[in-house]
Amino acid sequence: MSASERLPTIDVQGLSYKFQDGSDGLRDVTLSLPSGSRTLLIGANGAGKTTLLRLLSGKRLAPTNTISVGGLDPFKHGLEGVTYLGVEWVLHNIVRTDIDVPTLLASVGGDAYPERRDKLVEILDIDLKWRMHAVSDGERRRVQLAMGLIRPWQVLLLDEITVDLDLLSRSNFLSFLKRETETRPCTIVYATHILDNLAQWPTHLVHMHLGQVRQRGPVEKFKDEVPATSENSQLGELVLKWLKEDLKARGPRNGRSSEGKTYESLEGKGGYGLEKTA
Repeated sequence: MSASERLPTIDVQGLSYKFQDGSDGLRDVTLSLPSGSRTLLIGANGAGKTTLLRLLSGKRLAPTNTISVGGLDPFKHGLEGVTYLGVEWVLHNIVRTDIDVPTLLASVGGDAYPERRDKLVEILDIDLKWRMHAVSDGERRRVQLAMGLIRPWQVLLLDEITVDLDLLSRSNFLSFLKRETETRPCTIVYATHILDNLAQWPTHLVHMHLGQVRQRGPVEKFKDEVPATSENSQLGELVLKWLKEDLKARGPRNGRSSEGKTYESLEGKGGYGLEKTA
């Protein structure tokens, strides 16, 4: 079965992962995300969101039979149609050199997908006359997003890649992604701390804390958990509630209690960590 014929489902069963220094990255993570879903991956810094996304993309090796993307192991099969856009991608040196936008877009297949290219240029409000060494970080990020999304994907994994976009650009971009999942077989997992214009966007929520999944499921499952307020959407209130609970469960940083007493530090245990290079 070809990549285009497989439904872009994501299944994770009992996934645990340790970094090379022996510290825990993920612990017993189980997820099932259907084709066509748009999942928000929620959690504080250090919750394990980036680690999970990199494992799903095949950038890192997961234990055997713990991850299935479209029915295949992403590390072993190097899946066509799986696109991961994360921090290291947006810092690529090529987009900081004296180069024009049309050349960059052509280098990633823009001429092969002219309709998608032109649509992304319009949605992200990209000026084709820009020289990449002379634009702002937000403008550079728009070009990078267009580069990453020109080729049609089946599974899109996004790790905080809209942080430099202004409110309108982010809104247009998220609307584009929503239409993609509604018009063709594809699936999105999006880790973000920015909830602007997201109240009606996700179909599923996954809440992570210290490498574990605390809550997961369709958004309808959580609709009665918190009310909306005049200051925040229901989604915003829900995420705020989860993060406050996470902070309380984690306790103070640097081993200090509220009275200033120091806790004993935890020693790391031996483990493994293998990363696949691009």
